[in-house]
Amino acid sequence: MKYREFGRENAETLLLLHGGGLSWWNYRAEAALLKEDYHIIVPFLDGHAGSDRQFTSIEENASGIVAFIRKHLGGEVCCICGLSLGGQILLEMLAQDGAVCRHAMIESAMVIPSPLTHALIAPAFGCSYPLIRQKWFARMQFRQLKIRDDLFDAYYRDTCAVSRQDMIAFLKANTSYQLKAAIRACSADVHIYYGERENRGIRRSAERIHAAIPGSTLTALKGLYHGAFSINHPAAYCRAVRAVTGRL
Repeated sequence: MKYREFGRENAETLLLLHGGGLSWWNYRAEAALLKEDYHIIVPFLDGHAGSDRQFTSIEENASGIVAFIRKHLGGEVCCICGLSLGGQILLEMLAQDGAVCRHAMIESAMVIPSPLTHALIAPAFGCSYPLIRQKWFARMQFRQLKIRDDLFDAYYRDTCAVSRQDMIAFLKANTSYQLKAAIRACSADVHIYYGERENRGIRRSAERIHAAIPGSTLTALKGLYHGAFSINHPAAYCRAVRAVTGRL
């Protein structure tokens, strides 16, 4: 598993799992703000720019990160945060090993499958994939994602680095993932976030995750779109990390 690392090695460890189609820069600002107090690891998710593995499934990506934590980090870390696809991988990690972290922050994770979207992904990307390398098209997609402007160059570079096969694979996984029953046995302190302006599937998914994990908290983020909390509001996100981990 390849990753970016920040902060002090003797500090509490924080793992940050980026969103689908993004990369470590999803959390670049957070790493800069938190590196004095935490040991930060940002894995490159399978099939994404910088990764050393093709994307096969959410389950395999999760088991690989759990294995890394067991081998290199004593089997448990202070906190794991995940956005969208990264949030789904975090949920799967908690289902596989409910004690892999003491705290968890899940942002905008979908757990209600969308069969129609799932079926359309392969044919749609068969036609549009060549356009991804066109800057005008990438910028149009970027604006639709409502990501802050200074991240465009990183977004364009790393989107171009994702193969058609991997992009289709992780998008199909994203639209078909369901919570595992084992998540109910999770011992972590879990916090769930979603933007009030996200689609109905994400909002319903957040409620389902909250219902499935005893003792979890659910926060609706006023006025925010998908992924905006961690991507566009790093200072507020870092305050939430510190509050969750008791380091305010």
